[in-house]
Amino acid sequence: MIYADNAATTRMSKEAIEAMLPFMDKIYGNPSSPYSFGQEAKRALEDARSRIAFCIGAEAKEITFTSGGSESCNQAILSAARYGALKGKKHIITTAFEHHCVLNTLARLKKEGFEVTYLDVHNTGLITPGQVLEALREDTCLVTIMYANNEIGTIEPISEIGAALEGRDVIFHTDAVQAAGHLNIDVKKEKIDMLSLSAHKFRGPKGTGILYARRDIPLEPVITGGSQERGKRAGTENVAGICGMARALEISVSGIDAEALYLTALRDRLIAGLDKIPASMLNGDRFLRLPSNANFSFEGIRGESLLMLLDSKGILASAGSACTSGSLEPSHVLLAIGRSREAASGSLRLTLGEDITEDDIDYVISAVTDSVSYLRNMTLG
Repeated sequence: MIYADNAATTRMSKEAIEAMLPFMDKIYGNPSSPYSFGQEAKRALEDARSRIAFCIGAEAKEITFTSGGSESCNQAILSAARYGALKGKKHIITTAFEHHCVLNTLARLKKEGFEVTYLDVHNTGLITPGQVLEALREDTCLVTIMYANNEIGTIEPISEIGAALEGRDVIFHTDAVQAAGHLNIDVKKEKIDMLSLSAHKFRGPKGTGILYARRDIPLEPVITGGSQERGKRAGTENVAGICGMARALEISVSGIDAEALYLTALRDRLIAGLDKIPASMLNGDRFLRLPSNANFSFEGIRGESLLMLLDSKGILASAGSACTSGSLEPSHVLLAIGRSREAASGSLRLTLGEDITEDDIDYVISAVTDSVSYLRNMTLG
């Protein structure tokens, strides 16, 4: 089996699993309990908070633990919007190809009277700081732009946007779910006010994530009921998952440069091979993209049929975001970069992991080439 769907989820690292085990067996106390057994879990929780903060250049008190990227993005956007509304500011800037956890939250806010500007991401999925500045208004309260796109892998100029927004009374949030653990991130240097990440994208456990929020930004809880997380997120913390997330992030950050070098070479080999298929189109920027991501559209085929054929050949891939699998609608990301509905329906996303080899890449190229040819011949009858 060749697993090429790491953007959907990654295999947990052994180190992350080992970091979790003590808190499922021996140190299982509730971190909110005042006695020593609970406080031992509390110390582990706070140690993980500090280590995670260090990995992204934040302060420990600026980290709130959540269930993952979707919750973190929801809380960030709702908090920033309602904080802005208190000052009479109800305008938000985003892009047309954000993850649905962002787009659906913005749709909710529009019903509450907020206005949203959706920036054009052009044919490679890139926006510019100039676009952001041009869209700014006196009543803009929030700019939310993903760090790297989850489908086509394009990396946005987050540092430049952060610098352009510095000194303005606007909160800058980035959905860094696909970037964290794979790209170097420093929230202070990049002038990021709020950031969301999810552990299972960098070999940590599912169901754990964080929201970084600059210390002076008030967070509105989306889950209420208790005083956990300094009153910003109710519910008993998943201590085991959080400790696994901290360890996974530390390992990923320490190996970012080596991983990027290795995966970029494999990615470029894959892109070069798939480029040779007639009527194929690379989606996303050719160079400013995640080291692991190759996304193609193939004319004359259905992506679902291609995935089934590849599965029969032992290759696990996707047509786009796992969060929208099963949808009959073409990818909103591909439509946003100008692909036709037909081309968007014939897409393939291959996202690589550290276990992939050159031989695996060559096999994938051969299998995709043969499968696309077979499906086109079937269509022609």
